[in-house]
Amino acid sequence: MFKKHNKRISKPNHVSRRDFLRFSGLTLASSMVPLHLSHTASRHLNNPSKSRILRQTNDLLRVAWEPPVTLDPANLSSDSEVALVNAIYDYLLDTDDQSQLVPRLAQTWEMSEDGTQYTLALVQNATFHDGSEFTADDVIWTFNRLRDPGISGAADLLGNIASIEAPDPYTIVFTLNNTEPDFLYNLTDNRTVIQKANTENPDTAFNGTGPFKMVEFDAEDRAVMERNENYWMDGAPTTQQLEFIYFGDTNASINALRDGAIDVVLRMPTRVYQTLQGDFKTIEIPTNGYNLARLRHDQGPGTDPRVWKAFKLATDRQRIFDIISAGYGALGNDTPIGPLYAQYFNPDAVPAERDPNEARQLLDAAGYEDGLDLTLHVPNSGDRPDLAQALRSFWQDANIRVDIRLRDEGIYYSDVEDNWLSVDLGITGWGSRPIPQLYLDLQLKSGARWNEAHYSNAELDQLIETAGTSLDQEVRVQAYMQIQELLVEEGPIIVPYFFPQFTAFQTQFDNIRLHPFAGRTDFRFVTTEE
Repeated sequence: MFKKHNKRISKPNHVSRRDFLRFSGLTLASSMVPLHLSHTASRHLNNPSKSRILRQTNDLLRVAWEPPVTLDPANLSSDSEVALVNAIYDYLLDTDDQSQLVPRLAQTWEMSEDGTQYTLALVQNATFHDGSEFTADDVIWTFNRLRDPGISGAADLLGNIASIEAPDPYTIVFTLNNTEPDFLYNLTDNRTVIQKANTENPDTAFNGTGPFKMVEFDAEDRAVMERNENYWMDGAPTTQQLEFIYFGDTNASINALRDGAIDVVLRMPTRVYQTLQGDFKTIEIPTNGYNLARLRHDQGPGTDPRVWKAFKLATDRQRIFDIISAGYGALGNDTPIGPLYAQYFNPDAVPAERDPNEARQLLDAAGYEDGLDLTLHVPNSGDRPDLAQALRSFWQDANIRVDIRLRDEGIYYSDVEDNWLSVDLGITGWGSRPIPQLYLDLQLKSGARWNEAHYSNAELDQLIETAGTSLDQEVRVQAYMQIQELLVEEGPIIVPYFFPQFTAFQTQFDNIRLHPFAGRTDFRFVTTEE
């Protein structure tokens, strides 16, 4: 899986506000005005009211997120949505910042010799927020719902499950149709939080076994949660009240951090993170998360493989990595398998050198003598707008002209008509996963629910199947190597770099456990300095 790595924690030195504004290019207002927005309307920055800004005690932790759109745990997508359920519910298993499996509601687990049966022992002291007891029945109900393709976006991921049984109230047995050595990692998927059996209105019930209980929720403003006094884990949570405050863009959340209106910001452009290191505590960890560019292969120009090859030849990944990522993270090679996957990473699978002249020739041969004019859809978060500008600059040398359309992230990843799965040309941010198989199954296998490029390759499908089912480690390694070679040569995505995960927070706080997937960051053990 991942190599062992160390996070970097920085305490503040002195960078002036003038330097912050000069380096970040942000125009940040010093006053805060409350806005009341329609949930379906185009979002603008959400400024907390003055009375609530000034409320800051050691018993309160305020975290900035973008507004959530989907709240049904079975269909989560964005970090803010994942963060909310991570606070209210629990997973059977979790992963740490080294992407190693760690227990939550399942305390121990074992796999049968043939790799088709997994038995998990559950905690016996957990209760839901309504006071009812947590048992294996809740696990069975949750996963049966997740396996229903008419309800859940996780159905494909869990499609190998043949049955789920409970020999007793605190033991759960998953039996698979086929061997799947990484199956336990599927149980850590963002959508697999355990809900109470027969929950009605799963998107608004907020009845979990997790460390925090919902007190007040407004998707246009904030989620206010209080400590679960009956949480099953001793000593957690340490915070009395947790608030997720929703902002329409990074500028607004950074402004709020500097004005003391919030305590924690995650997910920000690298250039902004660099300036915050002067005034706040910061943490950074390497991840396998990445931003990709892709063109649909089932319609329009993308049906001709020469067109997408032209895009790839027009892209300078090294310069993008140097300029936008500023040396943080790792260089990408147009595959989702980065260097942190250690033995599965193929350092010899490297894209061809940039050649805009050859790219133009390919477009000419494909019948686009005058070049291409397309709209590039881009989530307005993190480094993605900067990446879009860089790609547009490189592509125009190959006679590929794009208009950039910035999109509200939560809406872009929802089920609106022109979402990330439907547009012709787009940039997508993929959060870090603990194993490479999850990317392949979710994104690149023919017919996969999140195959946003609508790409199909029988050879790739077979390699993905081998990598995901073989119990022979050498066979799996070889399959992953071949997958990377195929994707570099003719795959449907451009991956310029793998980004790190950042957080910046007020100096009185400690023990924020930053996760490679920002929404899974652990706030259960946060402490404050006296």
